[in-house]
Amino acid sequence: MADLHIYSSDIAFTPTVKAIQTRKGSRSGYAHVEENGGWRTEVDDNLAAFLAEANSFFLATASADGQPYMQHRGGPKGFVKVLDKHTLAFADYSGNRQYITQGNLAENPKANIFIMDYAHRRRVKLWGTARVVEDDPALIASLMPQGYRAKPEQVILFTIAAWDTNCPQHIPQKFDAADVATALAARDARIEELEAELATLKGAASPH
Repeated sequence: MADLHIYSSDIAFTPTVKAIQTRKGSRSGYAHVEENGGWRTEVDDNLAAFLAEANSFFLATASADGQPYMQHRGGPKGFVKVLDKHTLAFADYSGNRQYITQGNLAENPKANIFIMDYAHRRRVKLWGTARVVEDDPALIASLMPQGYRAKPEQVILFTIAAWDTNCPQHIPQKFDAADVATALAARDARIEELEAELATLKGAASPH
């Protein structure tokens, strides 16, 4: 039986969830969101820019009997591609070969993508469906980041049903090691430059 959603956020706000929101006093706020159309359902410029900077996310699936599973996916920035306003795609690299995600999607296409941007204390949640494409070498090649040392095994296509952002509350600020290294290198170069300028000034000020 098809899911009957009045608002896009109903994909997560089931009647039971709404009842709890009512009991705990948050339903009116989310009802206001629903009155304004609910959560977003298409990739806009802000989401596209966010995805272009993402190098890590978590993909959640569940088996036919509802057993949840979450797996990390990572790659160079921009490894998640926007194919159109409703579809994301990424090359799925060969890993530990357990194939739990693929098995779950074979019997239950519902999925969720959870992306954290610790440096800017932002997070994005995407609900939808996903499927694995194994027999399209051209698609796999087109999604493989150039120069990335990984073996692409297949492609995962994610169709967006709804997406939302969260407030930064409780998100610890963390930075990628590569970004920290770049910042430290720039600082060290500036220190050397200033030390050289200082040495020159001292030499000029010294009595002859």
